[in-house]
Amino acid sequence: MSGIGKGITAASIGRILKERGFDVTAIKIDPYLNVDAGTMSPFQHGEVYVLKDGGEVDLDLGNYERFLNKELTSEHNITTGKVYRSVIEKERNGDYLGRTVQIIPHITNEIKDRIRKVSEDSYADICLIELGGTVGDIEGMPFLEATRQLINEEGPNNVMLVHVTLVPTLEVVGEQKTKPTQHSVKELRELGLHPDIVVGRSQKPLNKKTKSKIALFCDVPKKSVISAPDARDIYEVPLQLEKEGATDIILNHLNLQSKEKDMQEWRKHVENILEPNDDIEIALVGKYTQLEDAYMSVTEALKHSAAKEGLELNINWINAEKLEKQKQNQIEKQLTNVDGIIVPGGFGKRGSEGKIKAIKTARTKKIPFLGLCFGFQLAVIEYARNVLKLQNCGSSEIMDELDEPVIDILPEQKNIKSLGGTMRLGNQTTIIEKQTLAHKLYQRTRIIERHRHRYEVNPEYIPQLEKAGMKFSGKEEKTGLIEILELPQHPFFMGTQFHPEFKSRLENPSPPFQGLIKTAKQNKKQK
Repeated sequence: MSGIGKGITAASIGRILKERGFDVTAIKIDPYLNVDAGTMSPFQHGEVYVLKDGGEVDLDLGNYERFLNKELTSEHNITTGKVYRSVIEKERNGDYLGRTVQIIPHITNEIKDRIRKVSEDSYADICLIELGGTVGDIEGMPFLEATRQLINEEGPNNVMLVHVTLVPTLEVVGEQKTKPTQHSVKELRELGLHPDIVVGRSQKPLNKKTKSKIALFCDVPKKSVISAPDARDIYEVPLQLEKEGATDIILNHLNLQSKEKDMQEWRKHVENILEPNDDIEIALVGKYTQLEDAYMSVTEALKHSAAKEGLELNINWINAEKLEKQKQNQIEKQLTNVDGIIVPGGFGKRGSEGKIKAIKTARTKKIPFLGLCFGFQLAVIEYARNVLKLQNCGSSEIMDELDEPVIDILPEQKNIKSLGGTMRLGNQTTIIEKQTLAHKLYQRTRIIERHRHRYEVNPEYIPQLEKAGMKFSGKEEKTGLIEILELPQHPFFMGTQFHPEFKSRLENPSPPFQGLIKTAKQNKKQK
């Protein structure tokens, strides 16, 4: 079932195998017709995660990167749109030599070819494949059939099928019900797929009776029924799976010898999250605050940094649209009690003025602030309006008639009409000026971070902004495009055109986020 936690389960399996010394890679299969996630609304699908090669993908790829601590590419996300587009292009080019093109074998072969290519190109020991959606959905059928064929072709000891299923508890009787699991396994078996492991998602651990019933009706050994109750934090899930013996079951099935067994380092990082010494409150000002998954990488990056500082992270979700209706003094009263403010990426006019008001509060009240992408651009607009006193200034993205377009479209974006995959995407190199906040945080003069934007700081206004006290401490290596801003007179005021949250890891938090949390911690002590 969609949203049950297949992505976290797959990522956690990857982590426990990595802890045993294996090189693991991952593939996410999304059965939707979109070619990628780039044009999808965060309200429907959560955040759009950006990979190093510019691939706009499902947020589960972000979980894979964070849990496996490795970088993936757009080939690691297979969608129906990609598969069908490729098959149709081959048919148009005559690659099938006049044969009738069908779901089987042409679509299923394309799916298998893509899986094998990623596995081979990654040189990994084990390739995880998460098949999204719900068992029985029409859109997922070709992928389930391709899975059946793959198991037959590779051999049962080279492929293992893990089925993640819901085990609800009826409050009336307090009993864990196995019927949803029985029926989903029955559906799979009718398709020629037999789960080797059943992972039961539930509120509380599966009891012995429930495990025995699932084993009996789903025809799996009792030890292969894995309990996956709600965890205190997603990073605790690998420890749960290890405790349930999932690693040994997987390795025995695949005839692999464990190289090592040590989860102490991971356990230590998890304990930092679960056993904090203090807490910190960060206000996240956005327009998708009703759906927290829309900012998943941002919240995870904040969590990574808070854990390193021994802090429990409390996020104050603030709807930017509501701020638009409030007066500045009301907003200041609301935000002066938080320890830090972050304005994440986004698009469009809706909520933008509310974000600008929040940024002004952070700047004037000396509250630690981090602006990401659109948040970075709005910080420039706020400064131009309230410090430079430029009238009718803003971004050409959200205002049609501007006297002062301090944020303007990138020159190479002006004639682009197609929306999908056409932004400035993926890894870009930034040169950082020494003796700046950015240099202090990164400890390097050359960094690589990921991007997703069409607009930039208008070069015509850079001299005015710098003269008024805004420091542009990072610029793109070849073009000089502004990448980082900071205010030297402020405890911590930083904006990045790039998205540092995409490279943050539990073991290695993102420097801008670490700087924000560390300064917020210091300021809290001084209050």
